[in-house]
Amino acid sequence: MTAITVPTRDSVSPSNQALFDALQGQLGFVPNLYATLAHSENALGTYLALQSAKSSISAKAREVVNLVVSQVNDCEYCLAAHTALGKMNGFTDSQILEIRAGGAAFDAKLDALAKLTRSIAINRGHADPALVDAFFAAGWTKENLVDVIVTIGDKTVTNYLHATTRVPVDFPAAPALDVALAA
Repeated sequence: MTAITVPTRDSVSPSNQALFDALQGQLGFVPNLYATLAHSENALGTYLALQSAKSSISAKAREVVNLVVSQVNDCEYCLAAHTALGKMNGFTDSQILEIRAGGAAFDAKLDALAKLTRSIAINRGHADPALVDAFFAAGWTKENLVDVIVTIGDKTVTNYLHATTRVPVDFPAAPALDVALAA
């Protein structure tokens, strides 16, 4: 397979250099997966706009979606990044593992979200109708459903990018789900 390298700031377009500078200022570094998007003149800016777009679901709920989708797609990069972000959003290590497994028994509303997200991701959009009903019964709205699906699409983009490019993971590794749950 052709090796896909992580571009440096000096090797990307001026518009992407500005995005690198903004990321450096916000995060303290440019994550390798974001940098990889800069192989395209437009992809990094487009992706960052999608990721930072307004949503009717909270940052914490978005992390549930990100963790579930990344687990379904077996994306070690996104699992590592969103394990760190999940902790920043108040989840414990054990809650993150539970979410990755497709549930959240500690919170009924997030549990319905995790279960529906897993169904959508596994079934490529063809969600179990009972899980859609449970999602609404848990207090989510139609607007929330649409925003969940947009968030699934957002995460699928980076999951696929990493699966194809295999760029180095620059976040602490997420624990393996099967090993962690057995402990």
